[in-house]
This record gives sequence, C-alpha cells and structure tokens, in this order.
Amino acid sequence: MSKTVSDVSSAARDVQLAAREVQPAAGDVPQVTDRRTRRTRLALRDALAEEISATGDLSRVTVTAVTSRAGVTRRTFYSHYRDIPDLVNCIEKETVTELRPLVAQLASVHLDQLADAINHQEPCPGSQEILSYFKERGSYLRPLLGEGGDPAFSQRIRSMVHEVVAGRALDGIDLRAVGAFFDYYLTFAISAEVGVLLRWLEGGMRESVRTMARIMTALMFVRPGDLYDSPIELDLPSFALAVMLPDEEDNN
Repeated sequence: MSKTVSDVSSAARDVQLAAREVQPAAGDVPQVTDRRTRRTRLALRDALAEEISATGDLSRVTVTAVTSRAGVTRRTFYSHYRDIPDLVNCIEKETVTELRPLVAQLASVHLDQLADAINHQEPCPGSQEILSYFKERGSYLRPLLGEGGDPAFSQRIRSMVHEVVAGRALDGIDLRAVGAFFDYYLTFAISAEVGVLLRWLEGGMRESVRTMARIMTALMFVRPGDLYDSPIELDLPSFALAVMLPDEEDNN
C-alpha cells in the first residue's frame, strides 16, 4: 500500500513539474502579447500607407479597406484604434517622438564641427542619422507626408524641430540678431530643410543618404548670388539691428 501511495505521489510530482515546464513564466505572457500587438499595428500602419497610395487621398481611406489589406478583422482594428484619424495620429506621434533625440543630436553640433565638415565637403554630423530614419521608414512616411497624406504631419515635425533647436541656436548668438529676425530666420531654415526632405521622399529617395545629407548641409550656406557667380555680401548684425528699429509705418 505504501508503495502505491509513493508511486501516486511521485506521479503527481512529475505532472506538476511537467506543467511548470509547459506554462510560460510570468513575464513571458506580456512579451508575447506585445509582439502580437506590434505585428498587428505594423500591419495596419503599412495597410494605411498602401491605401493612401492607392486612393491618393487620406480622406478616402476606410477602416474596411485598411483591415482588408492588413488581413485583420474590423474588431481587431477597433481594439487598437478608434478610427482612421486615431491610427494616423498614433503613427505621427510615434514618428515625432523617435525623431526628437535625433534632432537634438544634430542641434548639439558646434559651429567648429560644422565648419570642419563644410571644409571637407562632408555632411553635418547627425544629419545622416535623420535621413536614415526616413529612408528606413519611407514606405509609410512617404504617403503620409505626401500630397495625399496628412497636411498637418509636416507641420508637427517642423514644430518639434523648432522647439528642440530654438534654445540651442541661441547659445553664443550675436545679441543684435535676437528677436524677430532670429525667429523668422529659424522658421525659414527649418521650413527649407523639411521642404527639401519632403522633396527627397516624394522623389523616391534616389540620392543616397550620405549624398542627400551633404546637399542639405551645403544648401544652408548657399546665397542666391553664389549660383550666378555674383555673391551678395550681407552685413548681418547691422541688418538685424536695422530690423529691430521701428519703421515710420509702424507708428501709423
């Protein structure tokens, strides 16, 4: 009898051990769920981009079309997003968040580093990392940032860049250039660089990341007269100071 009880006890222990081996550890379940969630969201993101490209207009994209392309049910879609605008917003928010540290890295470059890069016909340090980010994600960022995408997306990127760069750009600046002149200059520079980036995306990113980084670096230093072998010299401090003085029409 004791042997039978012992055998039963031993068998029970074996079953318990086997069950422990089969059951995942406590931390494994969320990871599996996260991987599944990630795959689903990536599929929906890519399907959205394909629908924008197919219809040519984000406003014409439907949940039914996106889920059909992604191979998931409408119920699955609504378990992740409220609607198409919510999906778009999540993609844009993630993009801006991921770009922020790359922009901060670029903004931290000192003028002597930039001058050295220019003198050696090299791109500004940090510029290739930003372009590589867009290159790797061009399949879905290109439709979203293109004519048929979300017009507000590029503005969200510009606003983030302005926020990150503004404080850093004031470090060591000639005080005569501070004020409206500086604010408009920064807006001009950021808009120009983002515009060139969008042109690169829309053109299918034919130029390599390094080549495009070199072009975008050089463009910031090209004056209109330089293109015609007739450079125009600007006394920037004096010009900025003159802008700060009130015009007669300002008093009317």
